Amino acid sequence: MAAMKKVLVAVAVAAFAAFIGYRILKLKELSLGSREIPLKHLNCHYIKNIEFGAEDITILKDGMAFMSTGLKYPGLPSFSDEPGKIYAMDLLHPKPSPVELQIKGDLDLRSFNPHGISVFVDEDDSVYLFVVNHPQHKSQVEIFHFVEDTLVHLKTITHPLLHSVNDIVAVGVESFYATNDHSFPNDILHFLVIIMGLPWCDVIYYSPEDVRVAANGFMSSNGINISPDKRYIYVSDILDHEIDVFERQRGEQLVYIKSVAVGSLCDNIEVDHRTGDIWLGCHPNAGKLSNFDPNDPPGSEVIQIKNIHSKQPVVTQVYADDGHVIIGSSVAAAYDGKLLIGTVFHKALCCSLK
Repeated sequence: MAAMKKVLVAVAVAAFAAFIGYRILKLKELSLGSREIPLKHLNCHYIKNIEFGAEDITILKDGMAFMSTGLKYPGLPSFSDEPGKIYAMDLLHPKPSPVELQIKGDLDLRSFNPHGISVFVDEDDSVYLFVVNHPQHKSQVEIFHFVEDTLVHLKTITHPLLHSVNDIVAVGVESFYATNDHSFPNDILHFLVIIMGLPWCDVIYYSPEDVRVAANGFMSSNGINISPDKRYIYVSDILDHEIDVFERQRGEQLVYIKSVAVGSLCDNIEVDHRTGDIWLGCHPNAGKLSNFDPNDPPGSEVIQIKNIHSKQPVVTQVYADDGHVIIGSSVAAAYDGKLLIGTVFHKALCCSLK
């Protein structure tokens, strides 16, 4: 009996080890750890003063671009001890140059660690900037009123459901959808979930009156944005290499419509106000991103999706680099023939699409 018990235990341990080994290989596959991409460059130049990443960029209809810089994210490199900053850049200026926005109000700027951003323009044209902030690696959302070259801090939002916020899309003066890129705030538990292949990440809807899970079933929900007509929400499930499309329905319910394969680990999502085209800053090989080697840096990739709501969306690689020009692209935003490419911790580019 004792011998049989030992055999059963040995078989169970071997089976578990084989399963874990399979899941680790699967994780390497999900991270595209063996992928190399040919170069595909545009006419670009570095954006002045952006040296430590522009993890997210969003552009208003009038050409004003906002950039969150200086993100410090667990497991990824950071080359500056300074707090994060928000920049604005007028793309209609003959020579666009970023301006650091002064932040006023009751906010601890020493621990300011901005991640995803979104802008909401009210009926009276007031501009509100929503910023995902990770002070001491916590998750909270800051709401600012943008006035000239100043951000006036209005409110800090925290909630147990907003435990690992990556990105945000504002749908009102105090309401938004946000992605959690971890299923649990605890990194070890989240890693176990990823190893097991469990799609337990979600999208949260927040308003002062209602906070709830709006959509779930993501391996890792990352970038999020909204269609120009405000009818659809787009979510990047970064480990599934897909952009998921949801329809907003009454009561801010999100109903799944479809997924579009992109073949890369796409981070933030930006939407062209005029055409509705989707622009994605992507990581062609996440293995190089998490195991950073300056001699073999992670590359960058920009993908555009046209006609995403049609039966045959057109997915196009617009830009690709092996990390020797720009490292770890996380966002791409297009406006009037210009393309801005931001990164998690490196520089940012302004490119011509004409």
